[in-house]
Parts: sequence; C-alpha cells; structure tokens
Amino acid sequence: MPENTTDIAAKTETDNKQNDNVVIEMEHLKKSFGNNHVLRDINLVINKGENLAVLGQSGTGKSVLIKCIVGLVEIDDGKLFILGQNISELKDKDLIEIQKKIGFLFQSGALYDSMTVRENLEFPLRKKLRSLPKGKLELLVKEALHDVGLDEAIDKTPSELSGGMRKRLGLARTLILKPEIMLYDEPTTGLDPITSKEISNLILVVQKKYDTTSIIITHDIECTRMTANRIIVLNDGVCAAEGTYNDLEKSTDPWIRSFFE
Repeated sequence: MPENTTDIAAKTETDNKQNDNVVIEMEHLKKSFGNNHVLRDINLVINKGENLAVLGQSGTGKSVLIKCIVGLVEIDDGKLFILGQNISELKDKDLIEIQKKIGFLFQSGALYDSMTVRENLEFPLRKKLRSLPKGKLELLVKEALHDVGLDEAIDKTPSELSGGMRKRLGLARTLILKPEIMLYDEPTTGLDPITSKEISNLILVVQKKYDTTSIIITHDIECTRMTANRIIVLNDGVCAAEGTYNDLEKSTDPWIRSFFE
C-alpha cells in the first residue's frame, strides 16, 4: 500500500534534516569496541557557527565522537546527521562530498616532514582539486599561511618549526580546503601557556572569518573558556552535563566543578 502524504513527510523529516541552522545532529548514537561501550547514548545538536567544547576524563570517548563525524570510525547504532544528511544512508560518492566539507586538526598535525611548508599545503589541493591553475594554487597557499601567521615559513620544513608553528601549519593545511566544519583534537596539547593562548585565539579567528561550526576536544580548561560557545561533558558514554562555561563553572555538582578547578 502506498505511503500517505503524512507518512512521507514524517519520513523525509527524519531521514533528511532540513533545518539550515543545525549542522550536526546525533540521535541515540552508540559505539563499542568489543565489550567496551564507549558511546552509549549520545544525543546532541550543534548549530551553525558554534564552537562546542567537549570535556571528559581520558577514555570517555571524546576522540571517538569526532572520529565518528569525520568517518574514521563507523557508528554501531543511532543516527548521525551532518549538514542535513543521514550519514548511514549515503552512497559512497555522497559521503565523500560530505567529508570534503569537514576539516580535522589531529593532535600531531599529521604533517609530511619530507615536504616544505609550501608542499604540505599544496598536497591536499592537488589531491582534491587536480585542475587548479598554478596561480590560484599559490594564492590559496599564501592566504592559508597568512591566516595562521606563518607567511615567512613557506620554504621551511616542519622540522624547522616550533611545536606551536607546527600546530599552526596543521591548521593551515586543514583550512586551505575551506571546510564548513572543523574538528579540533586536543589543539593545545604539549604547548606552553603563551602558545596555547595563541592557538585558542586562532580558533576564534577561524570561527569568525570562515563561519565554521567546530567541535573542540580538549583537557585545557583555559582553551575551553576562551573558545567555547557551549560545553558538553562526557561520562560513561553519555552527555552528563551541558551549558556555557559560566553555567558549568557554577555547578553545584562536585564532579562537574572538578573540571574547572
């Protein structure tokens, strides 16, 4: 029997979210590795232009969460919508198009030490935009380096850069493809306080210039304070708390307050 109009409308609303303000949505998302139930029941909405920080103790699934979004890890159950699309139902070619709109800043920066800074930035452009004219390629490289304050480092190698500069280069290489979504995995880990503040400021610059929607996985509470419009705290595979920095800092729950002390 054919579906009636109401059934079709309901199915369309469920399978293909059309709220332009919602960039990422998770409904009862679950992920396990054997008997280790890392994400038990994640329900989350992330809006356009928002910086969401994710806090939690080690092993609570923070990095797994963003790896599910970028497609490095496949979810076991629940629904994951990105830019209105139900990821589990996309064909490979459509999934690749969604993934092109997501930038991932790895903890290590994932740089090629055998390449110069220029070549590190050209690599993703040559891989995804093969027909790009040389003049346009040069322009995009210089713009990306300018955005992160590395104009003078264009002909150096990553080994010649400090830890903070390598982090900036990793960010530049991600931004050069103009992603709509940015995923930051511990962006200030291993950096001194001054450099950590510079990276946090850079996250804000990226948010403002590119209107990115970002998820920031971090243990750095100062980075959280500076960058986050909203915070969630993961515990035992669920979102145990949610709110602004001021909301959670003033929580009467000793466990939540411990993250802010």
